[in-house]
Amino acid sequence: MTLIPYPRSIRARSVLVASALSLIALVIVGVTSSLAIRYRLQDDAFNHVEKIASRWSAATRAGTIPKVLPTSGEIQLIQLVDTRGRVLAATRAGWERPALTSLRPAPDDRVQRRATKCHLLVAIRTTTAPDAPVVLAQRPEPTLLRGHILEYVLAGAVLALLALVSWTAWRTVGRTLRPVEAIRARLAEITVSDLSLRMPEPPGDDEMARLVRTANQTLDRLDEAVAQQRRFASTTSHELRNPIAGLRAQLEEALLNPDEVDPHESIRSALAVTDRLDAIVGDLLVLARLQAGAQAPRELVDLGLLAREEAPKASRVPVRVRAEPNVWVCGCHIRLARVLGNLVNNAVRHADGAVDVHVTASGADAVLTVTDDGAGIAPADRERIFERFTRLEDGLRRDAGGSGLGLAISRDIAESLGGTLKVEDSPRGARFVLRLPRLDSRPAEPAGHLGAVAQGTVRSGV
Repeated sequence: MTLIPYPRSIRARSVLVASALSLIALVIVGVTSSLAIRYRLQDDAFNHVEKIASRWSAATRAGTIPKVLPTSGEIQLIQLVDTRGRVLAATRAGWERPALTSLRPAPDDRVQRRATKCHLLVAIRTTTAPDAPVVLAQRPEPTLLRGHILEYVLAGAVLALLALVSWTAWRTVGRTLRPVEAIRARLAEITVSDLSLRMPEPPGDDEMARLVRTANQTLDRLDEAVAQQRRFASTTSHELRNPIAGLRAQLEEALLNPDEVDPHESIRSALAVTDRLDAIVGDLLVLARLQAGAQAPRELVDLGLLAREEAPKASRVPVRVRAEPNVWVCGCHIRLARVLGNLVNNAVRHADGAVDVHVTASGADAVLTVTDDGAGIAPADRERIFERFTRLEDGLRRDAGGSGLGLAISRDIAESLGGTLKVEDSPRGARFVLRLPRLDSRPAEPAGHLGAVAQGTVRSGV
């Protein structure tokens, strides 16, 4: 058994559904109209015949009816018959044939109507007397009611309206879906290597226009993300190429000039370069996870306790910690510890005498401040230092082994936790301020992973 294939085109399916529904509605309207028109035309024709027959019934009662009755329009057959069926008076056509019918209305129902196959007949009893004659009047059925002419006309009208509805639906759906084809064609042209193309926006503010605008905005974000990834890949390859080239040069020199190069010094130098490469690769993995939206387990963290625990106990300069108690935030302990470590290490690298770490609650924020007493950061560089692989000259002079990714990672972590990390004004040195949404208080009974930090359990992070 072969099934009718379901159309794949949205346009064809829409037209098919619209046509099917319209056909059902039109058939119902057509049948109803046919019955109503047939009843109305037939009733009007009967009323006209009855009017003529009533006139001759009155003339019979008055005794003024002639032998030969005049015709009236389409009513060519009029007869006055007695109880035996004999014709007493008639039109010329009525004299030429016997009584039209043997129907005799009852005395209490003097008017009777009867519709035959092609004619309409009215019989009127002139009086209620038993021997009262009957007036018979007959006319042909109205032309529109003969055969199935009315049904054919209505069927033709239904088909014409159905064709009009289908054509209108085809044009309307086609006009509506025309932007979709333009979108499809443009999307087929867009590739990863060229995301600059945009889909044509239709006029107006309907669903299609909003869809196209949203798609173009998505392409804008995708284009920016791809461009950012390309810049990141280019910068990363450049940053990795330098230490790898230096390591290769050292190893080649040690191999080519074994008598002139101290092998222990070459190994120590190679290990230093390897450590820097390991730091860069580790930071790149952290950045990749942050950019991919990887969510670390959230837990309840006392920011002041974290600062006291994670601040370096021994460093080039002393690190002084002042923390208010019960400054709670919801975040990842490992990631917050990494942010604090990056900020403190950066401050220690640039400080002359000491580094201050201060944790306090300020309204709805938990604020962690790391301040050094070094040369500070110029206002023009306060945003640039958060870019990847950005290292100022003073930082390179003090420590050439950093990866240049610590501050970028710290800001990404802060933003992933709904906070901010900025450089603010300070009387001396650089002042980094981390702001995170603060919890009003620690829950009485820590539950699940939120209580892990309070209980001292093992934590996992980036």
